[in-house]
Amino acid sequence: MRALLAILAASLAFAVPARAADADSIRGRLEQWTDDFNAGRADAVCDLFSSEAISNYRGQPERNYDEICDLLKHSIADPANDFHYELEIREILVEGDIAIVRLTWTLFISPLNVTSIEPGMDVFRREADGKWRIIRYLAYEEEQ
Repeated sequence: MRALLAILAASLAFAVPARAADADSIRGRLEQWTDDFNAGRADAVCDLFSSEAISNYRGQPERNYDEICDLLKHSIADPANDFHYELEIREILVEGDIAIVRLTWTLFISPLNVTSIEPGMDVFRREADGKWRIIRYLAYEEEQ
């Protein structure tokens, strides 16, 4: 019985640092995406999403990877408007190769002087190359 408890304790001791490292990796990916989007690096913004990604944003049609990337690249290239995101991560839960992130994106659109607060939940998966990517996301715009 003591051996079983020792094995269980050892496995838990390794799991907690691994989860923390994975959460840090996911946080870093989200922060890098924010920097890439705000800097207009259209070639980099799609790397956060899995090729199997599906998005659900209240009031809009469901989108797949290609549609998500097209929308992001179109926003970055829009000559009439400047889009700028700020990120607030509320929670990162990691279990194996799946993680769930509760977050809020705040989008500022200039010169329209529009602010959109968008709470949501992203589901990440660690993919074959070791990178965490979004496979599903759900979001909505808060009423202001």
